[in-house]
Amino acid sequence: MTGRHLLIVNADDYGLTTGVSRGILQAHLEGIVTSTSVLTLAPAFSTTAGWLSDVGSLGVGVHLAAVGEDPPLLSAAEVPTLVDKRGRLAPSWRQFLPRAAAGRIDAADLEREFAAQIDAVADAGLAIGHLDTHQHLHLWPLVRAVVLDLAEHLGAGVRVTRSAARSPVGVVVRRLARRLEADARARHLRFPAAAAGLDEAGALDQRTLVTALARLGAVGAPSVEVGSHPGGGNDPERHRYRWGYRWEDELAALTSPEARRAVDAGGFVLGTYAELTTTGHPS
Repeated sequence: MTGRHLLIVNADDYGLTTGVSRGILQAHLEGIVTSTSVLTLAPAFSTTAGWLSDVGSLGVGVHLAAVGEDPPLLSAAEVPTLVDKRGRLAPSWRQFLPRAAAGRIDAADLEREFAAQIDAVADAGLAIGHLDTHQHLHLWPLVRAVVLDLAEHLGAGVRVTRSAARSPVGVVVRRLARRLEADARARHLRFPAAAAGLDEAGALDQRTLVTALARLGAVGAPSVEVGSHPGGGNDPERHRYRWGYRWEDELAALTSPEARRAVDAGGFVLGTYAELTTTGHPS
């Protein structure tokens, strides 16, 4: 792979709905998606996890969730600091982070729930190549430490979420990403050296995808990850998720001839976390 850069194109939220899971598989079989992150809390996980076993070329990670629309795998008694009186997780990072900053989230509860989610993926017969988190919570110190502990135990890679935005959010993300990268490197964990997808989340249409790949190619990093959210159309199950994502546009972009040409133009070779070394270089 001398002179070429490893490109991991990861599709998040496998298991969200059957339509999203089908869209991710289509984006792999007909497009440039090489990896997916499985959301075990989502309604379609149990019915679609087995489909991944039939597609052995798709890398698999776990999209660890401590927030969102669905309940945790463990009971409220097992993870009391993660849930409200109804046994529900915080809807988003906006509610979770103030509680974490106030010391109201127990790291042991996080570890138990995340371990249960990892076990669910392993019990489905899937090899786990990496860990990341729903809404990028592992950028934050409390969650970061738990995720890195679990990744180290598994021998799995970890996503380092990055941003190129000049906004205040972009500045904070870059600061947190530097600390995450430093801690992952100190533990000899595998992670891509550059990334895109946070700034483009839910809106990775063809033009945006080609632009992101060109930018990452110009960086010259030995390995890069692009996060994506493809999904098929006519998906009534998805209506409960009011994220404003353009799933169909992302699927069209990821399966387009222009995406293939952008991969080649950027000097990339498609692969998964399995091809990474602890230095961020492809093996």
